[in-house]
Amino acid sequence: MRKNYLSAVFLCCCTLSAYAQRTWTLEECIDYAVKHNITLQKAQANVETDEINIKEQRGSLLPTVSASVQQGLIWRPISENASNIVNGSIASSSSNKANYSGSYGVNAQWTIWNGGRRMMNIENATLARDMALLQAESSANSITEQIVQYYVQILYMKEALKVNEQLLEHDRTIYNRGRDMMEQGQLSRSQLAQLEAQVANGEYDVVNTRTMIAEQTLELKQLLELEPEDELTVATATVDDDAALRLIPDKDEVYDYALAQRPEIKSGEKQLQQSRNSTRLAKAQRLPSLSLGAGLNDSHMSGGTGAGTQLKNNFSGQLSLGVSIPIFDQRQTSSAIQRAKVNERIAELDLADARETLWQTIEKYWLNACNNQQKFLSSRTNVKSMSTTYNLLDEQFRLGVTDIANLLQGRDNLLSAQQTLLQDKYTTVLNVLLLDFYQGKSIKL
Repeated sequence: MRKNYLSAVFLCCCTLSAYAQRTWTLEECIDYAVKHNITLQKAQANVETDEINIKEQRGSLLPTVSASVQQGLIWRPISENASNIVNGSIASSSSNKANYSGSYGVNAQWTIWNGGRRMMNIENATLARDMALLQAESSANSITEQIVQYYVQILYMKEALKVNEQLLEHDRTIYNRGRDMMEQGQLSRSQLAQLEAQVANGEYDVVNTRTMIAEQTLELKQLLELEPEDELTVATATVDDDAALRLIPDKDEVYDYALAQRPEIKSGEKQLQQSRNSTRLAKAQRLPSLSLGAGLNDSHMSGGTGAGTQLKNNFSGQLSLGVSIPIFDQRQTSSAIQRAKVNERIAELDLADARETLWQTIEKYWLNACNNQQKFLSSRTNVKSMSTTYNLLDEQFRLGVTDIANLLQGRDNLLSAQQTLLQDKYTTVLNVLLLDFYQGKSIKL
């Protein structure tokens, strides 16, 4: 039994360890963030609050009903004469120094019409709920964009790390070769020191790139709301050159789709609709309201006839119909209408601003994708040229035909060309992914 228990514990620990050490794909990062991000959870809580507000506004269409029960005691310790008692329609007298009474009632009040304000309040509450849903969707989109940017940046730096490591390995090979050449008298000690310094620079580049990867990974981990003890390892995705050379979506088509589907635009449209409803709601305060009231009441008191007889004779019901006509309210309604019109104009400006911001964002992604795609084509040619040049300089250095300065310059030129190539490649891939996202397509590497 104990052996089975230990086996189960060991299996559980292995499972947890495997989970903590697993690699995360871009899709898994996005799915996890959407489910666990605190900002999105708060947005969902706001949606639930707005659902409650809708139910509350719908309840205003129903009448209010209340019941009351009251028991009283009257004590006249000094009075020597009988007291006259009127209870409802019954008049009697009592010589008791203490008398108790009871009254009971059920009353209802219902607003039949108040200028349509109740229906507009329901509509505004529904719009507020819809805007909360759109805000949650907008937050999810924003988090998705950030995840894509962090993830692609990490992939870029991982590939840059491979380049730096390969150059560092080559630097060490050249240094070892230079040391042999110095022993043979073909290289001076100062020249060997230059090769040693280049190895140190290569080691610094490797360490610096690893540090940048760790920083970006930490940012991504915090965005995913992972626990401090959880490890995050980005899955190494193969991003080939074709991903950077694919057809870039047309910016006008992307904008047309985003204008109809993006939550920030829909939210602005609903905000404008809500502002217009608020203007109508303010104007409705000038209209009269019609209400209906009804009630059932009964009472009894000691000292007179029996309680049953009193309850029978005092039972009553009433029905009332009231009309309230606003005449003068110290300019409150006029001010409310003016404020509502100002808010309506602000909502129109906010919507126009959201549309302009959307266009600027899409145009920026499109320009970045086009420019970096063209730069990527040039960078590929440049890397080939620099690689050929560096290999030639390396061979010439080995044969003693060229000096260290030319070799190191060729090495720096090759590193710069490779880094530029990677930057152009991943910048293009990132912006094309974001254009796809704004066009409603799933993000996949």
